[in-house]
Amino acid sequence: MTRLPTLFLSHGGGPWPFMEDRRVQYAKTAAEFGRLPQLLPEKPKTVLVITGHWEADSFTVSTSPHPPMVYDYYGFPEHTYHLKYPAPGKPELAADVRALLRHAGLDCREDPNQGFDHGTFVPLGLMYPDADMPIVLLSLKASYDAAEHIKVGQAIASLRDDGILIVGSGLTYHNMRGFNRPESKPVSYDFEAYLNEAISNPDAARRNAMLVDWENAPSARLAHPREDHLLPLMVAAGAAGQDVGKRVFVDEVASVAMASYVFG
Repeated sequence: MTRLPTLFLSHGGGPWPFMEDRRVQYAKTAAEFGRLPQLLPEKPKTVLVITGHWEADSFTVSTSPHPPMVYDYYGFPEHTYHLKYPAPGKPELAADVRALLRHAGLDCREDPNQGFDHGTFVPLGLMYPDADMPIVLLSLKASYDAAEHIKVGQAIASLRDDGILIVGSGLTYHNMRGFNRPESKPVSYDFEAYLNEAISNPDAARRNAMLVDWENAPSARLAHPREDHLLPLMVAAGAAGQDVGKRVFVDEVASVAMASYVFG
């Protein structure tokens, strides 16, 4: 197998591909997500997703062979609570992830019930609409230690050589009170500029140090009052090893910048 890159995707708000007005807003993101498979040297065997919508007291992997849907959004049209993305799980990969984390000295548990939240089925559904690729989920750890999430990425980096696509799914800006406010636009661009500088640094150690130090970036806590949607980037960057990141695209929706990156 050829080594696959790692991705960080800004997945947008709620089940937007399934709502006509939202599809117009996110037209650029939809097109770019649809093109992402072309960036890969070959089709992955399995996808490992770290989503900002699943956190636990310890790192946890999903082990269901048939993951359910998780409708973790509120106030959307009724039909969006009946969406299906019937990709299978892969318990064997979950076991491999758990073993790698434990070998790195990181506790890892299993969850047989965790399913696909919109941070998973939105980007993966646009990338692979046939849902023919197994997906395993890895949670964030609720302590929100950025360095520990980078260490998780480093622990699972070898999976890239086995046809596993590692995807961090979050947002470069995630302040629910800031969406659709004009004053949020410069905040989102200032903070994304810092992230882009960090991920594109040719020195992986410096990149990781900048990411760990994210709270001292311009407008950091205005962009992320809670860092749940930022930490998937730490895992993707850790798994990148020495591979330099680059911005794939940046979209502007709800008055804020939403950027996505590729490493390798």
